[in-house]
Amino acid sequence: MPSIEAVPAFQDNYIWLARAVSERRCLIVDPGDAAPVVEHLERTGLSPAAILVTHHHADHTGGIEPLKRRYRVPVFGPAGEPIPCRDHPVQEGDEVEAAGLRLRVLEVPGHTLGHVAYASESVIFTGDTLFTAGCGRLFEGDPEQMLQSLEKIAALPDTTWVYCAHEYTLDNLRFAQVVEPDNPAIRARIARENARRLRGEPTVPAPLTLERDTNPFLRTHVPAVREAAEAHAGRPLTSEAEIFAVLRAWKDELDA
Repeated sequence: MPSIEAVPAFQDNYIWLARAVSERRCLIVDPGDAAPVVEHLERTGLSPAAILVTHHHADHTGGIEPLKRRYRVPVFGPAGEPIPCRDHPVQEGDEVEAAGLRLRVLEVPGHTLGHVAYASESVIFTGDTLFTAGCGRLFEGDPEQMLQSLEKIAALPDTTWVYCAHEYTLDNLRFAQVVEPDNPAIRARIARENARRLRGEPTVPAPLTLERDTNPFLRTHVPAVREAAEAHAGRPLTSEAEIFAVLRAWKDELDA
């Protein structure tokens, strides 16, 4: 298992610093802001080996230019999106090897059209595609794209831990409980995550197995989720993509 440290940024972002335990150089994942990263590196004595970017939104890219000027490290980012200072465009199946880690690139469009994730045998950096207990909004893609991206992530090994880019877990779990009020795994997770937040701890990462049990956007095949989506839509739903689309629109309505 790699060593991964969270650097909080803005209101609810996480920038991840990842490395092999034996390394003192790290990967910087989705640096929306340079200042907290620089402070963390100077305080811990770590140095950067590379910057990895999942998609083009400013809260994931805003710190790239100052970090690259300061540390002269390579920047990896999705080939299909405008990433500042990108040295290495990446796409499905590419690998990034640095800081003692080897990460495989997965294309996971939906939140944005070129969104990628970076996965090893034990962790995945999902950006804004898969959140703990939720998923990203569809700013550029369509429901079928996003569902396929989530299914790709859900098919990873049980040993995988999900590192997403935002602290949205409790809000997402409140929606999950609306969809599946009788799911005991959701109730138990809400209690655990509430306790973590009261202690000032992040709720990210989470094991992929827990996501499969509690995240409604990974559970479109579950009869109770289908029934809830159909009740909300007021009509039968004939595919998992339709179920996903109703769930995503329902969550958007509650967030508005």
